[in-house]
Amino acid sequence: MDAASAAMTTFGAALLLVSWVLMLITAWREDYAWGLFATLLPPLAYLYGLFRLDKAGQSVGIAVLGLLLLGLGLG
Repeated sequence: MDAASAAMTTFGAALLLVSWVLMLITAWREDYAWGLFATLLPPLAYLYGLFRLDKAGQSVGIAVLGLLLLGLGLG
């Protein structure tokens, strides 16, 4: 793995972590149950984000960018 691939993989994983934290903040502000489910089951956090793009659109966008960087870094 060269330096560019390692950097893209690292930044992609970091962006996914940041997006999940932002999604948790949004979910907890919306409802206690969504916040709890998003904390315990991270894929549910992104499902919540897809249904509430008006409130969680920024988190979903960051997650898509993170997945893109991760895919380019590993591919």
